[in-house]
Amino acid sequence: MTETLGLLTSIAWALCAAGIAWYCLNILQQITYVTLADGRQQERKLPAIFRLLLPFAPNLYHVVTRPAFEKARVTADRKLVAAGFEGLLSGKEFLALKLLMPVICGALWFALLRLISVLSPQSEIAKNTLLAFLLGLALFYYYPLLWLRRVLRARHTAIQRALPFVLDLLTLSVEAGMDFMSALQRNCERRKLDPLNEELIRMTREIQVGTPRRTALRNMAQRVDLGDLRSVAHALIQADELGVSIGAILRIQSDQMRARRFDRAEKLANEAPVKMLGPLMLCIFPAVFIILLGPILQQTLKSLF
Repeated sequence: MTETLGLLTSIAWALCAAGIAWYCLNILQQITYVTLADGRQQERKLPAIFRLLLPFAPNLYHVVTRPAFEKARVTADRKLVAAGFEGLLSGKEFLALKLLMPVICGALWFALLRLISVLSPQSEIAKNTLLAFLLGLALFYYYPLLWLRRVLRARHTAIQRALPFVLDLLTLSVEAGMDFMSALQRNCERRKLDPLNEELIRMTREIQVGTPRRTALRNMAQRVDLGDLRSVAHALIQADELGVSIGAILRIQSDQMRARRFDRAEKLANEAPVKMLGPLMLCIFPAVFIILLGPILQQTLKSLF
């Protein structure tokens, strides 16, 4: 009887574990699609931990929609739109994930630390369980912010790299006799799909449905929230208002973008020695001193004692 009960208990635990594993794999395999401005759907995967916790996010909507979270929610919405996740992840979902991460993941992390303490009580982790738990809690809390910052920086970098070439193509097309909208549409059709092309396609779609070109340019600049693109949009708006040749404006903006990119590269090159100083002082110099001074100290100690 006891053996049968133990067998049934083991089967129940195995089925429970299999159900949890199936649920996790089902969520991880779900690919989130975002509809682009041209009507196509593109895969845009969220981190696995986000997709696992998103089903629990609505339980915290009553917390993150309070007036105290309004500023953080607006900031998160703006950054998510600039990062290309508009319609995929909202500000309240992001804040809910930010609160869920330390709670759920922190509980799992604490259980893992306790298990390590029981299985290996002499390990360093077991001796510093509280410190490891607090460090893990801080990591879980700040992970959504770090992820959003990394994604936003990568998208802005991609737009900055592509912008001078797009402006060159638009300049050549306009100077060859095409109007600005035709040149823009032709450029979008012939270039591969990247963050800048997505925004240009969306802008052209807005203009085609009746939005004034100035408004569409302002919307794009506000949506992307990038200084270089905002400068180009404002220059095109002024050229449209004053009747200045768009070809000349595009050429000037292209030259400015290239100059700014060169300045950024020069700045990074000048910062490299300063950034290398820390690893040199902490990692390389101590090893060199040990190799050089170790034998001398050893001989000195032998002669003294």
